[in-house]
Amino acid sequence: MKVQLQRGKSLRLLAVATAITVCLAGAPSAAADPSAPPAPPSPGIGPFPPDQNQLPSLPREPEIYDKLPIPVPDKDPWYRDPVDIASYRPGQIVRTREVQTRVLGIPFPVYTKQLLYRSEDVHGRPIVTATSVIVPGIPWHGSPRPVVSYQEAIDSTDSSCNPSYTLQTGTMKEAALAVYWLAQGFAINVPDFDGKFNTFNTYAEGKMVLDGLRAMKNDKTLGLKDSGIALYGYSGGGSGSMRAAELRKTYAPDVKILGAAFGGAPANLVKQAEYATVKQPGVTGTSSFTMWLGFVGLSREYPDVFDAKKMLTPAGQRIIADIQKRCVYTHALTGIWRPISEYYQPGKSLAETPAVQKVLRDNSLGHHVPDIPLLWFHAPWDELIPPREVVIPTAKALYEKGADMRFFTFPAPEHLTVSAAGWMPAMIWISAVLRGMSPGPRFFLPWQPLPEGFPGS
Repeated sequence: MKVQLQRGKSLRLLAVATAITVCLAGAPSAAADPSAPPAPPSPGIGPFPPDQNQLPSLPREPEIYDKLPIPVPDKDPWYRDPVDIASYRPGQIVRTREVQTRVLGIPFPVYTKQLLYRSEDVHGRPIVTATSVIVPGIPWHGSPRPVVSYQEAIDSTDSSCNPSYTLQTGTMKEAALAVYWLAQGFAINVPDFDGKFNTFNTYAEGKMVLDGLRAMKNDKTLGLKDSGIALYGYSGGGSGSMRAAELRKTYAPDVKILGAAFGGAPANLVKQAEYATVKQPGVTGTSSFTMWLGFVGLSREYPDVFDAKKMLTPAGQRIIADIQKRCVYTHALTGIWRPISEYYQPGKSLAETPAVQKVLRDNSLGHHVPDIPLLWFHAPWDELIPPREVVIPTAKALYEKGADMRFFTFPAPEHLTVSAAGWMPAMIWISAVLRGMSPGPRFFLPWQPLPEGFPGS
């Protein structure tokens, strides 16, 4: 009992410490004086030009997690690859365990089983990753219990930021949203769809989502083999959801999915890179962190293409090294208002490197027309992922190819605002589809109130 109380106290302190760290790190600093001498170098990174983010190297979330009684994935033998991994089929379970789900460090009264399963990376090589299947105590009668596969916006570079770990510590960012489906009696599947190596925005995400659903169906004790399934995700989670929707027909035809609702995801990675690699005005300058994240994530699948030593200056290499093991909060604070293009070596750039452009094209959305109903939403103005060139053309092309799509730009601006505002219609739509209702007619409503060329539009 004493150990359990101590563990609960540690997890609650973690939630408070994380919030304090984020708030302090995000506090505004005084404007830099161009006439003043550069600030002394902070440990790891800096000094920075006066027109850039002046924050020093920040504490890392994994450093806090490492102090907890729950071992981080890198130190937990449960996550280890089996010796004979190549002999496993996609979706085959390697091992399982039951864990306690927590919200803000407080135990949550649900049953949670974690499955380690075989999937594959973007090159088709076998890997293992985990999914967490959460089942509420609410009885379900008359049909198999429906399942929402919830793809969280992981957007991180360390495995301790993955939901299989943060669900246990009570720091999963989007846990409060998943509760609404649990309250309806639905089960929730939460995959680590960026893998143990935390890739970012590749089609491997879709494979890991689909193989996680195969694993869930393969576990006989869960009783979800014949359940209706729907996908949800926003931002990075939307990326994983849409890639799973695109690959389902060819990669996992055995996984029946009734619909996918998602939003805020970059579709055209080439256009996203054109926007977020260069200096943008005002709040749109926060978009620069997405390219630092993208560089690190893609370097783990394409190390010869995204090679910091060949592409970036020593200062840029230090930033890359600093963000190698971070969760999204401190990663974002490290990368905002620091355009990666200002850290290129002479004669180097992402835009003019053919191999980089090929990777971005190959992993952009729209290569496959999904064969399931879609609800896709985006902000008409998004400081991180502007819809006019990054999202709408891809959505339009899929719609014109016959995708069963309902696309709209939400009548509210800003990435985080729409993550909350757009979730409500997505939740209602998914809940209806899982109850056997029609997904409704197709439509394409790309409302764009801002003039062409307006930053973020």
